[in-house]
Formats: sequence, structure tokens, C-alpha cells
Amino acid sequence: MKDITDHFGTLYHPVSALVIYQTKDDDKDTYVEHFDMDKNGNPINAHPLSEREAKILAKSLNTEKEKSKAFLKPESILPTNVLYINPTEKGSVIWYTKARKTTLFFTESLGIPNGTANVPAMLWEASKQNLTVFALTSDKRPTEKTILYHAPFFNVYNSGSVCMGTVNVDIKNSASVEEFIRAWEHYFFNSKFSHLNHNPINGNCVSIWKDLIDTDKTFPKEILKKTNKTLKNILP
Repeated sequence: MKDITDHFGTLYHPVSALVIYQTKDDDKDTYVEHFDMDKNGNPINAHPLSEREAKILAKSLNTEKEKSKAFLKPESILPTNVLYINPTEKGSVIWYTKARKTTLFFTESLGIPNGTANVPAMLWEASKQNLTVFALTSDKRPTEKTILYHAPFFNVYNSGSVCMGTVNVDIKNSASVEEFIRAWEHYFFNSKFSHLNHNPINGNCVSIWKDLIDTDKTFPKEILKKTNKTLKNILP
């Protein structure tokens, strides 16, 4: 049989177990018993939880708590392209990116080759589970009055919400705002564009990307379609 364990993530092995006992009276006295585990994962060597073992347990719990507190905290100074941040467990970030050249991937059915192309400036809004994108006509930092345009990509709904398909989105609870942004941009541009949920441009979306792929042509901003939203409309 082929050994596939190298393809797994980090493996955790059981090393100890706790059993908590309580009396049935109103005071509910508590007693904690600690078990070591043998190489087969069976509990052995039962004994009262020691002070040293309790400290190790407390440290482990505190570490997990600190990781959750680190969610969406900046690694240093807050990146200048971040427009809004809510650094709570169910928080979100709004940021923008300037026009740039990036690699795009398409399904064969579209007839567009994979390659690099210039994309317009973009506005991004994301939580741990969901991503919404819009296009911008300028590289300048958006203001509340900045008009948002439909993102000229496949897999994007009329609302700007992105259909991630089978992409396994895995944003860590301890992700900094920089890691969060890098992860979402990676998920978006490294998944395969496959279908149109609406026509996001004034023209043929397939034809325009065929024309731009593997060239130095700038994205033609004049084909972008306005939404009925400004940045102020998507701010909480």
C-alpha cells in the first residue's frame, strides 16, 4: 500500500487526557485526574493533576486565546491601502489595489489561454468566508464618494460577490491583516475563471480578455460599467 502520510497536514499525537469528577451535592467539589497515553493512544498512569501539569494546560489555553486576539492585527504599521478594518473574530477588511499586471487562469470551455494581463484598480471587501470585488477607474486612494464599477471578471455576481466554486477558503484565526489580504487576492486570482453570472462590461468579456492576455496593453477603463454604489454604500 502506498504511504500517503506525507500529503497530510501537521499530525497531532495524544500525549495526555483529563477526567473531571464532581460530587452531586450543592457545593460540587471537583477532582481532576490526569492520564498519560501510551504509544497506541491508550490512557495509562492515572494520577491527580499536578500543579506543573495544570500550568502547562493553562499556557496552552492562553496561547489559543492570544491567537484569536491576533486576527486582523497589522504586522507593523497599518498598510496604506486598507480603507476599513474590523479586527474582531467575525471581522472584515476593505482595501484597494492599483492597476497591475497579474496571472489569470481560465477554464478551457471559455477558450481564453492562461497568462498575464493588466487588470484595473480594484476595491476588495472580505470576511473570513466571503469576498466582494469592484473595479475602480483610478489608482488614487478611494474616498466615500468614489464610484464603484463592476469588476470585469468571470465568477462575479452583479452585487460584486465572488463565486469561489470549489476553492477551499481557509483563513486562519490568527491571520494578520496583511496575511488576510494576501490570502484573498491569492484565492481570487489563482482560481480558474469559468462562467459569467452577468455581463460586467460594455462589450464581450471573453473577447476583451483574449485581447489582453500576454500583452502589455493597459486595461481599457472606458468599457467598465458603473454600479449604483459608492464606497460609502459598502462601509458598515
